[in-house]
Amino acid sequence: MIRRDFVTKGLGGVLTILISRSGIAQALTGDGKTGDTYDWEQHDYAYLIDIAKCIGCAMCVRACKRENNVPDNFVRTWIERYHVLDFNNTIVDSSPNGGLEGFKPLAEGSGANKAFFVPKMCNHCNKSPCEQVCPVGAAYHTKEGVVLVDPKRCIGCGYCIQACPFGCRFLHPTEHVASKCTWCYHRITKGLKPACVLACPRGVRQFGDLKDPNDPVRKILLETPVSVLRPDLLTEPQCFYLHMDKEVR
Repeated sequence: MIRRDFVTKGLGGVLTILISRSGIAQALTGDGKTGDTYDWEQHDYAYLIDIAKCIGCAMCVRACKRENNVPDNFVRTWIERYHVLDFNNTIVDSSPNGGLEGFKPLAEGSGANKAFFVPKMCNHCNKSPCEQVCPVGAAYHTKEGVVLVDPKRCIGCGYCIQACPFGCRFLHPTEHVASKCTWCYHRITKGLKPACVLACPRGVRQFGDLKDPNDPVRKILLETPVSVLRPDLLTEPQCFYLHMDKEVR
């Protein structure tokens, strides 16, 4: 069975089981309305982060850990702080647990000309290296553009963890499979936003559907210059950034 067939049949089976167990006759659609089953052919998701708004509070990290039961000492999304000393000298630091403990105040006289926070996560690349190196097809791409891991197929070899240029994957300490951000797939397939998006008090994070002509994220991506991490790698990330300085990597 090829990977595409496996993914399609697998997701269809899961939805059928959930609906039959709950006794619900009709599934929830991607628009949060009842009446039709979720159709992944009708969506193309993208994520947008506005660096200029981030205050490094890590509410997003807390929400992610709670929503997805992320184990202690691991994170699926995290915050980095950049302090730019001069044109060729930038210091990047992250407090323990992705920003949950906050950041130490910059020392007086540190020489930083500017400092800012950068949220990071899985970029859900269209051409993801993690999929290319997985020997068992556990890393796969859904039709809406989400990169996921099938825990039943994953053998915990760690190849995808090493291949990811954004450092977003880890080996789950008890399940012994690769784990990462899923854009809260269990939520977005019901028309809900990812937990991190809802938790952000500043509107730093936005999640959108590029197939929806009225979607705010789609409008921004069409009308405003945006950036991606490591464009030189040609992975075609679906996580976009506003106001990203050249120092960010």
